[in-house]
Amino acid sequence: MIKVLFVCLGNICRSPMAEALFRDMVRKENLSDKIEVDSGGLGDWHIGNPPHKGTREVLDREKISYDGMVARKVKEKDWDEFDYIIAMDEQNIEGLKALRENHKDIVVAKLMSYVNQPKEQNVPDPYFTGDFDYTYQLVSEGCMQLLESIKKEHSLT
Repeated sequence: MIKVLFVCLGNICRSPMAEALFRDMVRKENLSDKIEVDSGGLGDWHIGNPPHKGTREVLDREKISYDGMVARKVKEKDWDEFDYIIAMDEQNIEGLKALRENHKDIVVAKLMSYVNQPKEQNVPDPYFTGDFDYTYQLVSEGCMQLLESIKKEHSLT
């Protein structure tokens, strides 16, 4: 089982959006038995809360389920459980490094690093920008490319 963890600051906007969207893509490609998806935040402010209203509105519009998703904090043991830890921005990468240094068996990368000629290097936080639609566009593009990369690397069909 390939395990992917999406990470943002509070785990209520970007990373749950990526988790729900990526899970939906995986399901549509009949890869749910091969790829597991989760998300977490670096901060503990929102632990136990559902995704942000703006994230839920976008996912509802796109008919993507987020049932049962609640915010959690990234733990050091996540490095032992996940194959990919995918951050939304450089600040998240720095926060992850402060938790635990990368080790060679895990890919720790920014989501936008999977996009060829991305519009942004980092996914802006809609908690502060208010632009959940733009965040969805970036996350969608990143998730599509990440899934293609994982499928190619692990010879998944």
